[in-house]
Amino acid sequence: MHTLTLAEMRSALESGDFSSVELCRHYIDRIKSQNEALNAFVSITEEQAMEAARVADQKRASGNLDGALHGLPIGHKDIFCTDGVRTTCGSRMLEEFVPPYNATVVEKLKAAGAICLGKTNMDEFAMGSSNENSYFGAVRNPWDNDRVPGGSSGGSAAAVGGRLVPACTGTDTGGSIRQPAAFCGITGLKPTYGRVSRYGMIAFASSLDQGGPMAVTAEDCALLLNEMAGFDERDSTSIERDKDDYVSSLGNSIDGVKIGLPKQYFDAGLDSSIATALQVAIAELEKLGAKFVDIDLANQHLSVPAYYIVAPAECSSNLARFDGVRYGHRCDDPKDLEDLYKRSRAEGFGREVKRRILVGTYALSAGYYDAYYLKAQKIRSLISRDFSQAFESVDFILGPTTPSPAFKLGEKTGDPVEMYLNDIYTIPANLAGLPGISVPCGEAEGLPVGMQLVGNYFDEARLLNVAHQYQAVTDWHTRLPE
Repeated sequence: MHTLTLAEMRSALESGDFSSVELCRHYIDRIKSQNEALNAFVSITEEQAMEAARVADQKRASGNLDGALHGLPIGHKDIFCTDGVRTTCGSRMLEEFVPPYNATVVEKLKAAGAICLGKTNMDEFAMGSSNENSYFGAVRNPWDNDRVPGGSSGGSAAAVGGRLVPACTGTDTGGSIRQPAAFCGITGLKPTYGRVSRYGMIAFASSLDQGGPMAVTAEDCALLLNEMAGFDERDSTSIERDKDDYVSSLGNSIDGVKIGLPKQYFDAGLDSSIATALQVAIAELEKLGAKFVDIDLANQHLSVPAYYIVAPAECSSNLARFDGVRYGHRCDDPKDLEDLYKRSRAEGFGREVKRRILVGTYALSAGYYDAYYLKAQKIRSLISRDFSQAFESVDFILGPTTPSPAFKLGEKTGDPVEMYLNDIYTIPANLAGLPGISVPCGEAEGLPVGMQLVGNYFDEARLLNVAHQYQAVTDWHTRLPE
């Protein structure tokens, strides 16, 4: 069963090949047998899932389906609040936090009939590119357990890549859906900023964070996005705009579609094996009728330094609420209020989170706000303008998702800057608020390679269409780790 896609499972449930109870039991057994090796899940909701599966089967028998995902198992990144289920954000600070409500994404997927099997591991408060920053230990790549799965949605990527679950939710602040999707050989979509509600999604950087689907195929991501997307009055950053049917347009021809190739994405910093895989993928898209043109995104090289001012500044503000007073970790026997603040935060936050809080607080301080934060926001505007100008002549932009295949655990932990550069190709889309998708397009050193496509604002339907058409003529997304 675990070799099927989400769409294939839905058809099999409809035809009675197996029940939701049998499907969920199969996946829970896989999680139990393989999670020790991957550390992809931090919580398994077996009892709730099996009860939900039994109810789903009863409803199906009576012809009363909840929605398009009725009886299908998924996982949630442990950054989405889940009513009555521990939500840790990969941090000691929230180790025992049990929310009394569901995030909008969780609520919508549940209403569509999806069954949550558990919460997936992640870099603490979504800060990281390797999933080595979790309080609950590093996640391991299913293709090579000595390598990272990417981050911060590494638990979701490893769970889907290892087929412990057919699909998961993730969040993307600077590439945290697309980069781990590339490392683990799956498909990951970051929607346009504001397309998916952030309500109940614990904030890292509020102007950058965006939830999205992670699955085996573009078709599966379309199924999930159909349910996840939409306006939410509880989220002030949610866009009030009609959503598309992301599944119905998957079969459209891509003949004549114009795709831009930025020269900045194919320079000396790109691993030669990834460059080769991309050239083969480009040839496949050309066979489908896509037209390629060279473009110039002149300010892309400034995206990493701008991001690492904007994101830490916003995280400094967002994480100020975790002070040991209202909820979250609280130190033992504080001497006074100042001691409570200091020790609770020192004990509750990990090294990377502390680093970013310090950088962000410094950038926002009175003497440095103009020199750092304001300048970073101006650069952000230049990057957005580069994209807007490019989309006047092309429909999509293609490039690598990552500069190299998955690296070894511990290889980059001693050099934060080298770690940050892993997001060099994904960060620009977040700064501009654009949608982007990563799809498997080859292998290098026996590891998956990801191809990234970036679209114009709210063009997820066509973006998924191109990805689906590419997957219809290739099999990289079907390959499984040994």
